[in-house]
Formats: sequence, structure tokens, C-alpha cells
Amino acid sequence: DDDEIRVTAAGSVSAYISRAAKLFNEMEKTYLTITATGNALTKAVTSAEVIKRRFKGLHQITKLASQEIVDEYEPLEEGLDKVTDVRNVPCIEIK
Repeated sequence: DDDEIRVTAAGSVSAYISRAAKLFNEMEKTYLTITATGNALTKAVTSAEVIKRRFKGLHQITKLASQEIVDEYEPLEEGLDKVTDVRNVPCIEIK
């Protein structure tokens, strides 16, 4: 979506803030959605707080969830079984 900012652990908070400024000022959006998973959760929360401080009159709706990710590894040698690893990754959506 145009109004969604996907936060990654490698991205910079200032880039997310400038993207939000572009959405609110140039594209005249009334809301935006910040989504993140795993290690990027802290950056998403930080970005949301800075955006709320910079653009007055915003309200925040936060949804927390966890996503189950199944990793399947193929063996390098013949005769070995596949190894599956199931892990839960936290997700956040700030609207």
C-alpha cells in the first residue's frame, strides 16, 4: 500500500520519518500504517513516537501478534532426514 511503512532492522529511523512526512505533506494522506517483525519492533515504536511528536493531532492504534515461521533444511548428505525448525516471530502494526 501507499500508506504503509515497512520497518526493517537495517533501515534508519530518519528514512522512515521522511517517508511519513512525504505521505502526510505531499500525498495528503490522513493516516499511515507502520509494520515490523522481529528485531525491527523497537525501530517501529521509535519511529511512531517521533512521527506523533512531529505531526500533531495523531492517534495511535497498536496491534501485536506473533507469526509462526517454519524453516525446512535439506540435508547435505544422502540418507539424512529433513530438519524442520518452527519459531514464533513477534509482529507489530501501528496505525
